[in-house]
Amino acid sequence: MARAFFIVLDSVGIGGAPDADRFGDAGSDTLGHVAAACAAGGGDGHGRSGPLQIPTLLSLGLGAAHLGASGTATAGLEAAPARAGAWGHAAETSRGKDTPSGHWELAGVPVSFDWTYYPQTQPAFPAALTDALIAACDLPGVLGNCHASGTTIIADLGAEHLASGKPILYTSADSVVQIAAHEESFGLARLYEVCRVARELVPNTVGRVIARPFVGSGADDFTRTANRKDLAVPPPAPTLLQRQSEAGGTVVSIGKIGDIFAHAGTGEEIKAAGNDGVLETLMSVAGRTADDLLVVANFVDFDTLYGHRRNVAGYAAALEAFDRALPAFLAALRPGDLAVLTADHGCDPTWRGTDHTREQVPVLFAGPGVIPRGLGPLAFADVGATLAAHLGLAPGAHGTDRLTDRPEGRP
Repeated sequence: MARAFFIVLDSVGIGGAPDADRFGDAGSDTLGHVAAACAAGGGDGHGRSGPLQIPTLLSLGLGAAHLGASGTATAGLEAAPARAGAWGHAAETSRGKDTPSGHWELAGVPVSFDWTYYPQTQPAFPAALTDALIAACDLPGVLGNCHASGTTIIADLGAEHLASGKPILYTSADSVVQIAAHEESFGLARLYEVCRVARELVPNTVGRVIARPFVGSGADDFTRTANRKDLAVPPPAPTLLQRQSEAGGTVVSIGKIGDIFAHAGTGEEIKAAGNDGVLETLMSVAGRTADDLLVVANFVDFDTLYGHRRNVAGYAAALEAFDRALPAFLAALRPGDLAVLTADHGCDPTWRGTDHTREQVPVLFAGPGVIPRGLGPLAFADVGATLAAHLGLAPGAHGTDRLTDRPEGRP
């Protein structure tokens, strides 16, 4: 029986999507701009030097995929002379550039409805929501109530939160309500309960309510913890994960995958802290003897630690660290295994603001049976369709198996 590994490098976009101008993101290019900054002067001056070094990713076709998506040859992303994977670049059809939309569409379920977004005003949330949340959770009030970077707003309002007991509410360009509170003084269980109530109060067109616990005693040492929890609406149709579970196969979800898919078909959920923890867990699961296995992993640090914080040098270092670890994972793949490395959106650290960017993403297939070749432009849903065919699942409604060119939905 087959095994499939569905690996999302969160936010590693490779050039503006065809509709990027609708999102104000024409010209964005997460990978290209990171590589160009490194080639020009060693990133953003925060402790890195020299061009971007990602030889294993390039051998899988990442440079060629970037060239196809962006149309731009970038120093540090030159195509490798020998290829070890099948590569392409994919564009999203869902109407947002958020995490759930990207993951769901990659797993075969495009989002055809419009998410609810909160305005760039202060207050950002309607009084009916905040008043109801304060009353239902017996809160002394709320702080923030605006668009903000998560780390910045904690530094700005964390001390007032400690003194007042008021949780910090904020949002972003995503369809999201984020609630931050001190893990010790406010309490983690209480924060989760406030988020649970908020999830009941907001419409189902709000993608996520996110608990953002932090620790520390002041602005200089406030730090978000790994106990984040996402309360997401469920996908509108069965995803690849649900189809694998319903067919009797095994699903293992690593990192924040369980939260993103609202625990629908996510099987065994293994939390892991940061890229290092996700990689360690991925290697452990790859070493299991089980067949008929779908492993889904999200490498979150690219997005949360470096993309949103507009840290070019950190983004480059994270890419290089992942690349150095990647050969061990590829060596653990056995005959009959198929792995795909992709992304859910962009988060260009050179771009204005702190939000995601509407970009195409790489699609890199690897495994003992993969014939190295270019696949050209793909749809996000082609990723799920190809993995479904590999696992022997009945076709879904969207996407094409790009390794055998078999359309999903065909009898």
